[in-house]
Amino acid sequence: MMYKKTLICILVALSFSSFANSLWSYEGKGAPDKWGELSEEFKVCESGFNQSPINIDNVIEGKLKPLVINMHTHSQSIINNGHSIQLNVKDDDDFTIDGATYQLKQFHFHSPSENTIKGKQYPLELHFVHANKDGGIAVLAVMLKEGASNSTIADILKNLPKEKNTSYELSKPINLTALYPNEKSYYRFSGSLTTPPCTEGVVWLVMKHNITASKEQIIQFENALEHSNNRPVQPLHGRLIVN
Repeated sequence: MMYKKTLICILVALSFSSFANSLWSYEGKGAPDKWGELSEEFKVCESGFNQSPINIDNVIEGKLKPLVINMHTHSQSIINNGHSIQLNVKDDDDFTIDGATYQLKQFHFHSPSENTIKGKQYPLELHFVHANKDGGIAVLAVMLKEGASNSTIADILKNLPKEKNTSYELSKPINLTALYPNEKSYYRFSGSLTTPPCTEGVVWLVMKHNITASKEQIIQFENALEHSNNRPVQPLHGRLIVN
C-alpha cells in the first residue's frame, strides 16, 4: 500500500520539486540515456524491463472494448515545470478498466510524441495520468497531428505560465472533450512513467485515433518548452501489445 501511495505522490510532487527537476533533463549531462546514473532513485530508468515509451507494432487482437470516459467539472491549475506544460485537476474525469476506476490527476504534453505507432512519430503527444484508489497508475495517451485548430488547445495556450515552476490557478475550467478522439479504441501494454524515477507497473492505453492542432499551435508548444521533451523508445523485452 505504501508503494502505491508513493506512486501518486510522484505524479504531483515531481512537478513542484526544483531539486528533482534539476537532476534530469532531455539534453546534455542529464539526458535520458544518463537518467539511471543520476540518482539511486532513478536506477530503474536504466535497469527496468518494462520501460516506456515504446513503438507500437505487431499488435495482438484482444477485442478490447472502447473506453467510456466520464466527464466532470474541473478545477485546474497549470505549470511549466521546465520539462512539460502540465495541468493538474480536481473533480476528475474517470474510466473503469479491469474492474478498477481510474481518476484523472494531471495531464501534460510531449513534443514530439514519445510513443510511436508502426514507427510513426507525431508532433505532439498528450498524456492523461490517472490513479485508482489503491494507487495504481494508468496513462491514457492521445496523439496530435497537424490539422484543424483545436479550441481547447487554444485555451491552454492562452494560459501558459510566464514563469517556470510556478503553478497558476485557472479562473475558468478548460473543457477537455476536444482533447479526446471521438472513437475511443486503444492499444494496451504494461510500462512505466516516461520521466524519472521511471516507475514501472503503469497501465498504458494509447488511443488509436488522433486529434488535431494547427501548425501555429504546435509551434507555440515547441517554443514554450524550448526543447524537445520526448524520451526515446525503449525495448519491449517480450511485452505484449493488445488492441
